[in-house]
Amino acid sequence: MDLIIGQKPETPAATSGAAQSGAAMIVDGDQKTFMRDVVEASRNLPVLVDFWATWCGPCKQLSPILEKVVRAAAGRIKLVKIDIDKNRSLVQQLASLGLPLQSVPTVAAFWQGQIADLFQGALPESEVKRFVEDILKQAGGAMPGADVLPAAKAALEAGNAAEAASLFAEAVAADAENGEAWGGLIRAELAAGNEAAAHEALASVPPKLAAHAEIAGARAALTLAEEGRKATAGLHGLEQRLAANPADLDARYDLATALNGLGRREEAADALLDIIHRDRAWRDDAARLQLLKFFEAWGFDDPATMAARRRLSALLFS
Repeated sequence: MDLIIGQKPETPAATSGAAQSGAAMIVDGDQKTFMRDVVEASRNLPVLVDFWATWCGPCKQLSPILEKVVRAAAGRIKLVKIDIDKNRSLVQQLASLGLPLQSVPTVAAFWQGQIADLFQGALPESEVKRFVEDILKQAGGAMPGADVLPAAKAALEAGNAAEAASLFAEAVAADAENGEAWGGLIRAELAAGNEAAAHEALASVPPKLAAHAEIAGARAALTLAEEGRKATAGLHGLEQRLAANPADLDARYDLATALNGLGRREEAADALLDIIHRDRAWRDDAARLQLLKFFEAWGFDDPATMAARRRLSALLFS
């Protein structure tokens, strides 16, 4: 067996991203099939080996999670399940090579005939997925949809909203629990002027992703777009009110919402910062809270967000 515990291949070749047609991606293995199902198979694609036992409670928790993540990988990674009680000689042989099998579950990832990484215990799904993503990255691959996201983000940044929406939808279809893909889809539909489709996408987000940062940001952007559309209709009147009375903070607040709806982010931030400068406690801190909602909708690494956040900090801590 060409196993080097703890040492990764020097120059791993990129594994094919396509599924192996007809090949079983989740199989039960034993000491007779280990070389074929694990070591030799890992020359073509990464192989996870789940060492488990019938008496092991955490194994029963981990098994369905492993299978779900492997299925989501769509043929990019294989799972071989080994019952340690039925394969004691194999376990002893692997232990003599340095594989820690004193406790189960133990999951070892093989690539190019070697152990690339391992973990022990029943990890949550998010960590199992991250583990698999790291293994696929070592092998030159990625989870389905992962290679689509960069193209989708680039299309959205370039103003090609319809193309971005199509790409984000493809990423969602590949992985329905990808918060980035869902958030991008909502933003892209909104940018394309398809507000109804954006609402439909938001309603379709899995409940477990409701608090995801990308989803929260997209939700805020959708809410602000609706508020902005209403406020924009009265933009001229708001400007007239402020010209007559610069201290009209209600008009200035509504103007910020209208300006944001028009995509004039810096001016929208200026209006709210002016309110904070004049009266920090106005309407129970409404201006600051609205500005934070802007930040969430724009994205925390957006230039307008970063500039306004610096100015907000200066106001609050001066």
